[in-house]
This record gives sequence, C-alpha cells and structure tokens, in this order.
Amino acid sequence: MMFISLTHSPMLAQAGDGSPLGNPMIMMILMFVMMYFVAIRPGQKRMKEHQKLIASVAVDDHVIMESGVHGIITSIKDRTVMVKIADNVKVQFERAKIAAVTKKSDVVEATPA
Repeated sequence: MMFISLTHSPMLAQAGDGSPLGNPMIMMILMFVMMYFVAIRPGQKRMKEHQKLIASVAVDDHVIMESGVHGIITSIKDRTVMVKIADNVKVQFERAKIAAVTKKSDVVEATPA
C-alpha cells in the first residue's frame, strides 16, 4: 500500500502558499472596496448635503452661486431662483447652481459714498 504525503504533493504546495493576496480576484475586490471608501462614498455624501442645502433655501437668504456671484434671493420657483446682485439688478439662476448659503453678518452691504 502506498501513502501519499500531503506535504509533498506539488498541487497542494502551490495552492497553499500562505499568501492571501496572491489571488487576483481578492485583489480586485480589495481595490473596489478601497475605491468605494475613497471616492464614491464621499461624493455621495457631498451630493446629499448639497441637495439638502438647495431644498432649504428661502427668500432673503444670502447666497453664493457656483459662478462666484454673491446675492440675495428675492423669489423662488420650482427649478429657479431670482437673485438680487445689485440695486435694481436681478438675475435668474438654476437652483442647482447655488454653491453656499451665507449668514447675513458675512455679507457687507455697500454704502453710498
């Protein structure tokens, strides 16, 4: 009778390297998990915060648009807002283009010279 030793089998020696990172499938899964926590998840969180910001704007809020224009919201519609950027100057913007809402104390009103 012949006994086969498990430690001397060439196939078992290759499969049991002891290196868990040797399998390409495990590496692909680990890379996807890393990309999720580094890129995808923070982007989704930022998008949710921005949608909450857009939904919470009200008339007389001081806003900064994505283009850098500062102004005060004078009216709100479904998809657009009317922003007063100077005396007698109102501009209509898409609601999604609001970058930030600032406090009234952050805005310095111009005084006539």
